[in-house]
Amino acid sequence: MTGVARTRGVVLLGVDGFVIGVEAHVSIGVSGFSVVGMADKLVGEARDRCRSAVLNTGLEWPGPKNTVGLSPAELPKRGPTLDLAIAAALLAASAQLPRDLVAELVIVGELALDGRVRPVRGALVAALAARATGARRIVVPMANVDEASLVPDIDVVGVRTLAGLVAFVRGDAPPDCELVLDDEDDRAEFVPVEVPDLIDVRGQHAARAALELAAAGGHHLAMTGPPGVGKTMLAERLPGLLPPLDEQSALEVTAIHSVAGRLQTGGRLITVAPFEAPHHTASHAAMVGGGSGVPRLGLVSMAHRGVLFLDEAPEFELSALDALRQPLESGEIVVSRSGFTAHFPARFHLILAMNPCPCGRATADATAAAQLCSCTAMQRRRYLARISGPLLDRVDLRVALLRPTLADLEFGVSSAEPSVVVAARVLEARERAARRYADTPWRVNADVPGPVIRRQFGLTGDSATPLHTALSRGLISARAADRIVRVAWTIADLSGRDHPVLADVATALLHRDGGSTWAA
Repeated sequence: MTGVARTRGVVLLGVDGFVIGVEAHVSIGVSGFSVVGMADKLVGEARDRCRSAVLNTGLEWPGPKNTVGLSPAELPKRGPTLDLAIAAALLAASAQLPRDLVAELVIVGELALDGRVRPVRGALVAALAARATGARRIVVPMANVDEASLVPDIDVVGVRTLAGLVAFVRGDAPPDCELVLDDEDDRAEFVPVEVPDLIDVRGQHAARAALELAAAGGHHLAMTGPPGVGKTMLAERLPGLLPPLDEQSALEVTAIHSVAGRLQTGGRLITVAPFEAPHHTASHAAMVGGGSGVPRLGLVSMAHRGVLFLDEAPEFELSALDALRQPLESGEIVVSRSGFTAHFPARFHLILAMNPCPCGRATADATAAAQLCSCTAMQRRRYLARISGPLLDRVDLRVALLRPTLADLEFGVSSAEPSVVVAARVLEARERAARRYADTPWRVNADVPGPVIRRQFGLTGDSATPLHTALSRGLISARAADRIVRVAWTIADLSGRDHPVLADVATALLHRDGGSTWAA
C-alpha cells in the first residue's frame, strides 16, 4: 500500500515550542527509511524505535521504502519527542489509520521498543505551541496529561501505548494495556513547596530591612559577614516575602521547569517564586545555559521570577559571575550557536553572600580583626576583587552582617516579624508601584530603565541633593545613580508616600554602601 499522510508534532528550542509538519510517504522501491528536514541523530533513530513499536503492537510495518519529511526544513529538530507522530503518519500513509483524523492532531511522545509511550520534557510548552497554532487537540504520553492540561482551550488526550493511540484514532475501545496502570505510570503525590519563615532569624535588623526592600522593589542584594551570622537563612526566606506568581508568571515558570524536566506531577502551576542556590563549582555553561547541540537551560533561567542565591560568591568562576551582567540588565539570556539562537528568560533576584575575608574572621572592629583574622591586606583585596566592579555596580542593596549578640539569640524572637507580616507590606508596596506604572510594561521599580527613571520619575527639590553630591565626588557611577533612585522609590512605596523625600534618598545611599567592605 502506497500513499502520503500528514500529522503534526512539536519540537523545543530553548523554552519555546514549535509545531512542525510530519509527512510520511510509503512507496514501492529499494527498501529504506529516510528522514529529511534538519533532523539530529535522535530523530533519525526513530526508524528503529517506530519499527519495533509498530511490529510489537501487532500492526504491519509499511514499506518497503519510507520517507519522513519534517517541515519547516530549516528549523532544527532534536530529541525523541517526534517518535509517536512519525509512527502515526506512517500508519496513516499505509491506510492503517484514517488520514484525515490523523492530520487534525498534534502528537507528542517517545516510543519504547515494545510500543509503550514514554513521558517527554516540555509537554506544557508543546500544548501552548499547539494552542497558538489553532489546534483543538493534542495527544501526549499519559504521564504528561496533568502537565499539558494546565493549558486551557485545548483538548488533551493521554495514551500509554501506540495501541492506545491507534484505538483512539479509529474510535475503538481502549485496549487493556491502556487501562492498567503499571509501575512506570505511577505518579508521585504533589508536595507543596514550604518556604522557611523570617521569624527564625534573630537580630540582623539591617539585613531584614534590606531583604524587605529587595522583595518590594525587585532589587538585587549583596550580604557580607563572617560564617554563621545568617546570610543563607536570610536568602532562603526571600521567596516567602515575594507575592504569589500571577497567572502569566506562573505559566512562564512552570513551562521552564517542564522543559528542564523538574516539574512535579499533579497538574498544578508553580505559584511560589523558585529558589536556586548552586554550589560555587558551577560552571559558566551551568549558570547561563547553552550547549553545542540541544540548548540547555541555565540556573539563571531556572530562577526566573524567583531568587538566584550565590553563597561564597567570590569562589565562583569569574566567567560565571560576569556572565550574569547581561541578564541583570535585560532579563533574558541569548545563546547563539551556528545551528540555532535560543532566548531564555532570566529575570530574577540576585542574592550574593560572602565572607569579609578568605578566613572569614575579619570584623568591623579593627582591634578584634587584628586578633582574629589571619589574612594579609593583599589577600583581602584579592578576595574582594573576585567580584568585578561592573557586576557589583548592578547590585542595588549591600549590607554587612554582624554576629548576633546573646540578647538577640535569647530574646530576639519576641521582636522578630514573621514572613506573613513583612509579605503584606511588600505586597502593598508592589501594588502602589504597579498603579504608578499602570500604562507601562513595568511593575516593579527595579525593572524601569534608567532613561525612563530620569525623564518621568526623577527626584525633585532637595531630595536630589545627596545624589548630586555623590555624583560630583565620583563616589557612584551614572548607572548606580539610577539604581539609587529606584531604591528610593521602593522606600517611598513601603512608607506609603507618593514621591521619594530627602530621607528616602539618603537611606538608599546608605544601602548602596552598606557600611561594609563593599566599595561604592
